[in-house]
Amino acid sequence: MTRAVVTGIGIVAPSGVSAEEHWRSTLAGEVRVDRQDGTLAGRVPGFAPEGNVDSRLIIQTDRWTWMSLAATRQALDDAKYDPAAHDPYATSVVLASGSGGNEFGQREIQALWSQGRRAVTAYQSIAWFYAASVGQTSILHGTKGPNQVLVSEGAGGLDSLGAARRVIRRGTPTVIAGGTEAPLSPYAIVCQGTSGRLSTSGYRPFDADADGYVPGEGGAVLVVEDAATAQVRGAQQIYGEIAGYAATHDAHHHEQPAPDCAQLVRAMRKALADAGATPDEVGFVMADAAGTPALDALEAQAIREVFGRPVPVSAPQGFVGRLCSGGAALTVATALLALRDGVVPAVGNLARPGHDLDLVREPRRLDTDVVLVNARGFGGFNSSIVLRRHREEGLRDAG
Repeated sequence: MTRAVVTGIGIVAPSGVSAEEHWRSTLAGEVRVDRQDGTLAGRVPGFAPEGNVDSRLIIQTDRWTWMSLAATRQALDDAKYDPAAHDPYATSVVLASGSGGNEFGQREIQALWSQGRRAVTAYQSIAWFYAASVGQTSILHGTKGPNQVLVSEGAGGLDSLGAARRVIRRGTPTVIAGGTEAPLSPYAIVCQGTSGRLSTSGYRPFDADADGYVPGEGGAVLVVEDAATAQVRGAQQIYGEIAGYAATHDAHHHEQPAPDCAQLVRAMRKALADAGATPDEVGFVMADAAGTPALDALEAQAIREVFGRPVPVSAPQGFVGRLCSGGAALTVATALLALRDGVVPAVGNLARPGHDLDLVREPRRLDTDVVLVNARGFGGFNSSIVLRRHREEGLRDAG
């Protein structure tokens, strides 16, 4: 079976505008959430499209696409992969989106209300569209492989990587995957507020005082390649393998969570089976960490049920906020950096552990080959992915 490996990482997040900056901030336990204009959120400090995005694209696209293009450029540079140097059909773009270009759309709606229909630009028809980042990335880099956009809210970042692996197994050797979000416009905040899950005090997953999540912007983009092709082209680094993936749905209610964790348990077990791994092989879990008492309790129950032992659990999302589809992609990138360095980051913003789990409270040395990452999306989406540390001998076998 064809193996899919990650050879490049690009990050634009409240914790930093590069993989290494994000990693340093995460290990330092820096809370990058603040309050502006009355809204508590994780914002990317100092990010501007100038210098990151072609000036011709700035007026045509929304902030979430600017971040996606910037993270993609980082990931390609990190992988030392230039799509233009390969057959156009050898590279695909598979990204996730949850809220689309809401900031651009809000400006256009305000122009319509205040100035009339002639004030609305033609770019409104494309900038808000949830597939905009996929399309703009493909056009910019000249890729013609199969393109997809995954829409499963907070689970989208994992689903994009699962889809990337399928694309590779069907014959396209390289995929640009992951996701970003910029869901902090007034309109987007109001939409999220209807869920009843927003916190007004802070995002403290798995804490006894947790009362919801804090929204954030940004995410991560990864270069995913067929392992044998990466070897042939001389890829200089491989962060890890996407060894297993599974997705399920609660099929319970379009807003309310299921009363049990059965489908999350099923996703975790199917991902492990897909990877050919046992629960005992997993060194740590990167949790979804919804931040509400009920959802955190369900995930804690699922982890106990699947592992039957006190497996270390991390959730650094508490440092930056919940980034919708971008959050799961960022969590995978963080897990890969943890595998690389043998250090598990702490649960973000944790003061009083409130669940019967081995929650990582300080960065912990843990040399392991396998990690499981969870992500859940509003509406009942559950996804799990198993990452395995790259071994040189494994890559030679794949070739």
